Amino acid sequence: MFEYIHGKITGLTPANAIIEAGSIGYFIHISLNTYSLINGKEQTRLYLHQVVREDAHLLYGFAEKEERELFRLLISVNGIGSSTALMMLSSLTPEEIRAAILGENVTLLKSIKGIGAKTAQRVIIDLKDKVGKGPASDQILISQTDNTIRNEALSALVMLGFAKKSVEKELDKILKINPNLTVEEMIKMALKGL
Repeated sequence: MFEYIHGKITGLTPANAIIEAGSIGYFIHISLNTYSLINGKEQTRLYLHQVVREDAHLLYGFAEKEERELFRLLISVNGIGSSTALMMLSSLTPEEIRAAILGENVTLLKSIKGIGAKTAQRVIIDLKDKVGKGPASDQILISQTDNTIRNEALSALVMLGFAKKSVEKELDKILKINPNLTVEEMIKMALKGL
């Protein structure tokens, strides 16, 4: 099983990426969420999930570990395959999917192409306990690492007129991918995402 791939982006569409690593180009299926996080970059690291079928070996890539974990939870539900899980992660953000599962929002899950009422209910029943545990520990970890730099970037961006909540979300995303940035680099990256 592959953990991640780090390399040059040689091709990118909202549905897939071609990452060159070790002189080999890897075709990787991605979600719209991952596309928006890596679009415009020359290099990236994608966390991988490999699916081996009789007729194909497929790679699914995610810009954040949390998204890959949610993908793995989704495909564990009876009736949801890799394509459907990727469709779910392209239609809603991982946070929206978690909120829909925890809030038992069948209507929101049904709005995703390929998800009917029964499947939406099965997702909620199967994953409600598992999804509730996920991101809280990661949030604590992020808030403790490079807190000073994050706070300086946060106050600078809020002073520029950006909403505090959206800035915090963006900075947390940036810190997950690049925890060793300077304040200036973090602000520049956040400005691109806001």
